[in-house]
Amino acid sequence: MRLLFITLAFMSSAVFAQDSKNPYVLEVDVSRVDKRIQVEASYRVPMSMCAAYGFLTDYEAAKNIPGILESKVISRAGNKVQVERLIQERILFIPIEIRSVVEYSENLNQSLDFYQISGNTKYYKGTWRLTNQGNMILFKYQSVFEPNSLMPNLVIEYFIENSIYRRFERMAENAYLYGQSQLLTCK
Repeated sequence: MRLLFITLAFMSSAVFAQDSKNPYVLEVDVSRVDKRIQVEASYRVPMSMCAAYGFLTDYEAAKNIPGILESKVISRAGNKVQVERLIQERILFIPIEIRSVVEYSENLNQSLDFYQISGNTKYYKGTWRLTNQGNMILFKYQSVFEPNSLMPNLVIEYFIENSIYRRFERMAENAYLYGQSQLLTCK
């Protein structure tokens, strides 16, 4: 009986340790380039390319990511989609709202290129790339933005760096759940 208890305790601690690892191989890097802040992130999710692309282009579902309060498609023409977003950041306990209209150029099952058309940041541009890695899809994100704030970029960079990992972690979790819901539709 004692041996059984020790074995179960060891096995449950091993399962707990496995769950606490980074299952999506999430990597996030925030750096400063002159007056702009660059964000690079990647994660891997077991899903089909069709489901991964569907996840990225479900613009209104972005509301499920911490900090994104609103996200709605305002126009669609060909492979161009304009999305209006309201994001809230907390920097030094001060809520900062960022409104923007971003235009996405969709490249079917491959990538999204985007840039800010209007909003209250000075500059925002980036890409999402999808790479098939067998039974996993690599999501790769790169963006550069320039805040329009009285706060020093160093302070903004610090707080973004500390909140952005959690956002990409949630994106990876949401991508996994989306992929599971698309098993019969996307093959």
